[in-house]
Amino acid sequence: MSVSGTGRTVLVTGGSSGLGAAVVAAVAAAGGRPLVLDRRAPADGVPWMECDLADTRSAEAATRELVERVGGLDAVVTAAGIDVPGRLADVPGETWDRIIAVDLLATAAVVRAALPFLTASRGTVVTVASTLGVKAVSDATAYCAAKFGVVGFTRALAAELAGTVGVTLLIPGGMRTAFFDERDPQYRPGADAILNDPADTAAAVMFALSQPAGCAIREMVVCADQETSYP
Repeated sequence: MSVSGTGRTVLVTGGSSGLGAAVVAAVAAAGGRPLVLDRRAPADGVPWMECDLADTRSAEAATRELVERVGGLDAVVTAAGIDVPGRLADVPGETWDRIIAVDLLATAAVVRAALPFLTASRGTVVTVASTLGVKAVSDATAYCAAKFGVVGFTRALAAELAGTVGVTLLIPGGMRTAFFDERDPQYRPGADAILNDPADTAAAVMFALSQPAGCAIREMVVCADQETSYP
């Protein structure tokens, strides 16, 4: 699949901010058609549906409705993600559960709903894990559990869909986005933190999406060259 031609359609979860917004911009710049599932509106003119991804059945329904509205799908990029760092004993149970739901369960839900369309187009799935999906740190039990889960889910999905749908696991390091803005101060990157531009990570996503059917970019780690959370 290549997104370089007009009419290629890419569904991006969390496409209103951060990496998701960068992917939306990159798809549009390449002549493709981005779609967005998010709680907030994306860039003007981008077809979208408001969706709380923590409600996985609603996420499935929204995926189907949005794709049917535009008439097909060539790729899914599951860029939506949240985190509330803290000690396990200090993070409220409902908050911990919501992180798992948005970061892991919604990834599977959206992909599940998109599969009939992607099978028809012989399209591509790009899941977004994290360097904290391969390296565990303190005060991040929910986020690490979810992102380790995305790694395992994606590797199993690649085996399951081989020959029908392309599957790529993206493992990004920290990026300069609003992801850290609502954290307690001790969990925010310092002024001297070395973080990637999300546009550079989005370029890696576009590389995965540009591969022809039968050629799989299975996994990519994209991080600042002085990233402390990898390896």
